[in-house]
Amino acid sequence: MLKRLLLIILIVSFCSYGATSSDIKIRDLVSVEGFRTNYLTGYGIVVGLNGTGDGTTSRYTLISIANMLRKMGIYIDPAQVRTKNAAAVMVTANLPPFAKPGMTVDVQVASIGDAKDIRNGLLIRTPLYGPDGKIYAFAQGPVSTGGGYLESNKTGKIQKGFTTAGIIPNGAIIEEELPFDFNSLTEITLNLKNPDFKKASLIAKTINKKYPNVAQLLDATSIKVKLPEETSKADFLASILDLKVSLDSDKPTIVIYEKTGTVIMSGDIVIDAPVYVSHGNIYVSVETKPIVSQPPPLSAGQTVVTQQTTATVTEEKGRIIEIEKPTLKDLVKALNDLGVSPYDLIAIIQAIKNAGKINAEIIVM
Repeated sequence: MLKRLLLIILIVSFCSYGATSSDIKIRDLVSVEGFRTNYLTGYGIVVGLNGTGDGTTSRYTLISIANMLRKMGIYIDPAQVRTKNAAAVMVTANLPPFAKPGMTVDVQVASIGDAKDIRNGLLIRTPLYGPDGKIYAFAQGPVSTGGGYLESNKTGKIQKGFTTAGIIPNGAIIEEELPFDFNSLTEITLNLKNPDFKKASLIAKTINKKYPNVAQLLDATSIKVKLPEETSKADFLASILDLKVSLDSDKPTIVIYEKTGTVIMSGDIVIDAPVYVSHGNIYVSVETKPIVSQPPPLSAGQTVVTQQTTATVTEEKGRIIEIEKPTLKDLVKALNDLGVSPYDLIAIIQAIKNAGKINAEIIVM
């Protein structure tokens, strides 16, 4: 059987050739301070499971069921609860900014006990708490664990989906809005998602060109913007976020994720040509043949079958390719002509960088 030692993994390449610039809306570069998503968390019970819920060892599940029944006027000792059709779960949701009562959001549900399967179960009404301990939403509904198949090599079992976690689309109804009054603000702060002095300066200048003297550059991350009093603050903010800034392409970067063999290249990567690259592969051929050992006649021996294994190593002759033009396009084309695998590509790029022939920053994850 012929085995190639080099694994072929997907290469993702985002290339930019030559100095370029693009117009990008400010909304894609910044976030508005105070306009943020808030995490909600709750503890609930999923019922209606077909014997795949928590066992009797999960005491908190039994106590939770008894407490739930007590609120409905049914009093029972938790020690007497015997059911595997229920499971204790953690319930989480994201509360978006400016969410109003009556709006719905998706809910994530995950088992915290020894339940084997919570799909198609029904989450009983669960309060969802914010970081301040207040209830902001209630969640309820059928749990969906999605499709697909999960294979277990240890037991030879195949099960559909990952059945101890799921979602409830639009499963939470917001009951309380966040205590935030946008119209009372006199100024806002725009924070760059990726801090950069040049970008922050360009954004401030672009805003001041449209609305003179309203934007103040604070640092590489923040721009303070004054809100008008005579016009709609919401319209003013929307118009600012829709303004476009002309940005040069980002600094040349090569990101290498060796675990999966993924290589991402971006920016104006320049090569100090010429560069010569040699590449060769190693092939291993492993062959196993059965050999029968026959005992002499009239002996007490037995016929034995043994295996003879032969391994042959073949090294492919290396080819040398010259990269004459100092662009990432020519580097990628040359390496593709060599037929290199992602792991070979990683080694070649690192070698070119060590030789001082490439100007990009290399990030190894």
